[in-house]
Amino acid sequence: MIQGEKLRLRVVTQADLALLNEWADDLQVHSEYGSFGLHPANSFERRFAEDGLLSSRFGQLLVVTHDDTPVGLVNYHQVGYGPNEGSKAYNIGISIVAEQRGKGYGVEAQNLLTAYLFLTYPIMRVEAVTDIENIREQRALEKAGFTREGVLRQAQWRSGRWHDQVMYSKLRGE
Repeated sequence: MIQGEKLRLRVVTQADLALLNEWADDLQVHSEYGSFGLHPANSFERRFAEDGLLSSRFGQLLVVTHDDTPVGLVNYHQVGYGPNEGSKAYNIGISIVAEQRGKGYGVEAQNLLTAYLFLTYPIMRVEAVTDIENIREQRALEKAGFTREGVLRQAQWRSGRWHDQVMYSKLRGE
């Protein structure tokens, strides 16, 4: 689909669903900054049946090395800053499996996803939000060319308490 120096992003296939379910705990429940609760059984299968995990509202792409070794997922969802289509933007997220972290994959995967969104949709803005304590992700976003915009105070309820979030954005042409 879209490729960089070390990685490619590709669509999720039916054959990938078992792997995504294996990863679900590591990627969504046990992540230090993503513990929101239990991952519903077969949710990848249900969503895959609806739209192949890829639509203009929400999407997930598999992050793989050039030899097709899966290392994580990137996702996006549409956000709006007004009632018209021109006011749409995308918020992105990333999950790299534990054994693949620390290899620089996050920066490249976020760059690839941003490039994909700008190529695919007539948007001006891609944004990302991360926990204020997630310094590694903040550095990765900055290396990927995102600009820190500010702190969203007590914006996320997770693990029994409120957390501040940091907003980043990248504009078309940056």
